[in-house]
Amino acid sequence: MNLKSILNELNISAQCKRSGVPLLQCPQFLFLIMGVVIIGSSVAAYMLGMYYAQDPQLVVLVVIAAVAILFVISFIIIQSFERVAEASRMKSEFINVVSHQLRSPLANLGWSIDFLMTAQPEEAKKKQAEYLQILKENIARMNSMVNDLLVISRLETGKLPLRTQDFSLVDLVSNLVSEFRPFAESSNVEITIDSDDGLPLLFADPSQIRLVVENLLDNAIRYTKKQGKIEIKINKTKDGAYFEIQDRGVGIPKEDQKFIFQKFFRSENALRHQTQGSGLGLYIAKSIIEKSKGKMGFQSEENQGSIFWFTLPVKY
Repeated sequence: MNLKSILNELNISAQCKRSGVPLLQCPQFLFLIMGVVIIGSSVAAYMLGMYYAQDPQLVVLVVIAAVAILFVISFIIIQSFERVAEASRMKSEFINVVSHQLRSPLANLGWSIDFLMTAQPEEAKKKQAEYLQILKENIARMNSMVNDLLVISRLETGKLPLRTQDFSLVDLVSNLVSEFRPFAESSNVEITIDSDDGLPLLFADPSQIRLVVENLLDNAIRYTKKQGKIEIKINKTKDGAYFEIQDRGVGIPKEDQKFIFQKFFRSENALRHQTQGSGLGLYIAKSIIEKSKGKMGFQSEENQGSIFWFTLPVKY
C-alpha cells in the first residue's frame, strides 16, 4: 500500500462522504471516538483503583475488565453503524445507477414515439425501420437491467437454482467469443483464446457460468480503448479449471479496487470514459462463482489494464 492509499484510509471525512452518511453516523469517526472513550475510561479506572484499592493486581483486573467491556460494546455499535452506512451507500448508488441507466433509454423511447406519431406519413414511413430499431435497442437495455436486478434478488434470497451438469468450459467460452466477435471487431479489439489440452469437464450450471464469462468479456471489450487485445487463458488445475481474461484497457484505480465487487459500484475512471454499465455485473459474477464452489479475483493497474480470473471445481 503506497502513501497516498494510507492517507486516503486515514481521511475520515472522505470515508464518511463515500459512505454517504453524516459524520456522527460514520463508522470510522465512531471508531475514533470510541477509542478516545476507551483510553479515557481506562485511565479513569486506573486512577480510581489506585486511590481506593490497596491491591495493585485488583486495579489491573478492574482496568482490563472495563476495557474489555467497552471494547465489546464499541465493536457491536460500530458494526451496526457499518451496516447502516453500507445500506445508505447502496441506496444512493441504486438510485443514481437506476435513474441514469433508465433516463437515457426512456428519453429515446419518448422522442422516437413522438416522431412516429407527429411526422408526416411519408416521412414516418421512411424513418420507421430506423426508429423501431432505436425502440428495440432501448427496450433491450432496460430489460437487461431488470434481469440483473432479478438475478441479484434471487441470489440473495437463495432462490436462484443451479441446474448442475457436466460441460466443457472451453466450448462455452469459444461459443461466447464467436458471438461477441462482431462487437469486438467494431471496437477494434482482437480476442485470443489459449487453453490446455485435456481439460476436464466441469460440474456446474453452464447457463450461470455463461453469464459470468459474458459479463467479463463485455467489460473487457468496453473498457479497452482504441485498438487493443484481449487474451483469454483456460488452464487445468488440480481440482478443476482456471479461467483468466486480460485486457489492456483503462484499468481500475487502486483506491477503488476494494469496492469493485460491490453492488452498483462503478469506478471513477469508468464513469470518466462514459462506458455503459450498472455496476451489477461483477457482483453477480462473483456471487455465481462462489455459489458454484469456485473462487474469483482480479489484478489491475490504472491505464494499464486488468486481469479477472476464476476457478471452478470438477466436482463438489
